[in-house]
Amino acid sequence: MNEIKEIAQLGAAVLRQNAEPVCDVNGADTRALIAAMKASLAGTQGVGLAAPQIDASRRLVIVASRPTPRYPNAPLMEPTVMINPSFRALSDAKEKGWEGCLSIPGIRALVPRYTDIRIAYTDENGAPVERVLHDFIARVFQHEVDHLDGLVFLDRVESNRDIFSESEYLKLFS
Repeated sequence: MNEIKEIAQLGAAVLRQNAEPVCDVNGADTRALIAAMKASLAGTQGVGLAAPQIDASRRLVIVASRPTPRYPNAPLMEPTVMINPSFRALSDAKEKGWEGCLSIPGIRALVPRYTDIRIAYTDENGAPVERVLHDFIARVFQHEVDHLDGLVFLDRVESNRDIFSESEYLKLFS
């Protein structure tokens, strides 16, 4: 059975570090990290997870969009392991959308993100992948990549008035 790791919370030093590239996709450490991330994410209502969130400063994320009570309108996407991910915006178009984070429970905020991006990463089998993401999935990807760069979603907020408690958010938007 894969070990479920505790989610690092805001204030943990690992969340503010620039994560190290993954050099050996098939190495035992990488395989164990992927397994721990999958197990840890599966037990949450999250739609993505970055390795620093389970105290591993490596450039590895999982995007796993699915409808949950936290994101009832999220599109369904199989959990996708993305190693050493990067992206570029396909236009300057950004849209504000609500985000939360497993590392910052109880808070939601309106965060501007690119709506259309081209991403590149190595999959868990070591194959290079390029694809285009739009809207919610693009938002989740950018949120997770921020974790690899030592950023959290609150760093992207344009105004403190765009930050809500989860309970107020649910009153207004449920």
